Amino acid sequence: MATLYTIHAETPQTRLIEQIVDALRNGAVMLYPTDTVYAIGCDLNVKSAVERVRRIKQLSNDKPLTFLCPSLSNIAQYAWVSDPAYRLMKHLIPGPYTFLLPATKLVPRLVQNPKRKTTGIRVPDHPVCLALLQALGNPIISTSAHLLDEDGNAPTVGLEQAKLFDQLDKLVDVIIDNGSEPGSEMSTILDLTEEEPTIVRQGLGWEAAIAWATPAS
Repeated sequence: MATLYTIHAETPQTRLIEQIVDALRNGAVMLYPTDTVYAIGCDLNVKSAVERVRRIKQLSNDKPLTFLCPSLSNIAQYAWVSDPAYRLMKHLIPGPYTFLLPATKLVPRLVQNPKRKTTGIRVPDHPVCLALLQALGNPIISTSAHLLDEDGNAPTVGLEQAKLFDQLDKLVDVIIDNGSEPGSEMSTILDLTEEEPTIVRQGLGWEAAIAWATPAS
């Protein structure tokens, strides 16, 4: 049974954030709110926890995992960022965007796309996420809490908070409640591995992404 933490949405309590961070450092997996949907996550550098996240989501090792960073400068430690990519990202973060970038050696192989050696990184516009990132000092895995049933459907999409918490209570160690209902729109994914950016998935904020990614004529 997971430990439930009630966190203030705008000013997260430092004491509670530290307790959650201690759990993450010890291999905990959590259910937590982001600026898009509720996510399942853990410390990027705890291999056993990352493996658990994959099992919960039923993801094979060739499926890359996205992780959160607190800032653009932090992203540069984990990915190779070209000048055009940097300029675009500077306009879009923090926000509901996942950037596909070439991974550096700091990114565990268990998280990368094994064929392309790329990784997905986000800088969330969310006080709880940012408080966790600052206290932990490491990126945090972020994969949507939409679980598949035996028929391959995702019954957690659009679930009310109480039902989502109940469904994941026995699968995770920590549940964070900031009083918000689970969102239903995913992040917009931009592939920045080539010279020209490509929108892989239209999610929240995709119009702004297109506007900034399209060169002025």
